[in-house]
Amino acid sequence: MGILEDISNSIVKGHVSQQSPYPPEMQGKDGVIELVEKALAEDIEVGLILKEGLIRGMDEIGRKFSSGECFVPEMLVSAQAMKAGLKHLEPFLKGEEKRKMGTVILGTVKGDMHDIGKNLVGMILEGGGFEVIDLGINTPVDKFVSKAKENPNAVIGMSALLTTTIGNMKLVVEALRSEGLNNKVVIGGAAVSQKFMEEIKADAYSRDAAKAVAIVKELLGIKSV
Repeated sequence: MGILEDISNSIVKGHVSQQSPYPPEMQGKDGVIELVEKALAEDIEVGLILKEGLIRGMDEIGRKFSSGECFVPEMLVSAQAMKAGLKHLEPFLKGEEKRKMGTVILGTVKGDMHDIGKNLVGMILEGGGFEVIDLGINTPVDKFVSKAKENPNAVIGMSALLTTTIGNMKLVVEALRSEGLNNKVVIGGAAVSQKFMEEIKADAYSRDAAKAVAIVKELLGIKSV
């Protein structure tokens, strides 16, 4: 299992390939892409490469972020390495494995034009193997609802930075439920809180990007490796 551990470590360090300049001490060494190629050449099961290599690495960087051992830049380079590995592995993945991590619908609510936090969450989710449907900023209620109808098993992630716009989160939750949709709903952003999440009957609240990934996994019943 040595090569799977090497893949995981390369994800944690954000080392994509031999040509990658980051981190400096790994320049010229095999990165995620080369290691995935070698694992495939050794006939290691694709599912093991995904779970014990790529996903395990993202779980570890998420743990480090949550414990304060690393920060947003490290999370981002790890997410980029994960995406590179997934792209290389994708042709070999069976349909079941491709879908296993689930889908997340992200959007900043109507009236709010801020997207930095939403974009960060989206990048990390994609790096962790999720399909992300990004609705962008200033997203009206009906757009959340229509995408939820198309993706009934997806988690809905809503962001708001302004106190003047958070009421639209409640409208989205109410509209989803009135349509008989049971999508789990996560909210985040500077203007919201755990208390507000409870008031609008959303399913979860996330204070930062790394926690959002862990929360989405929990809501979808996905256990960390």
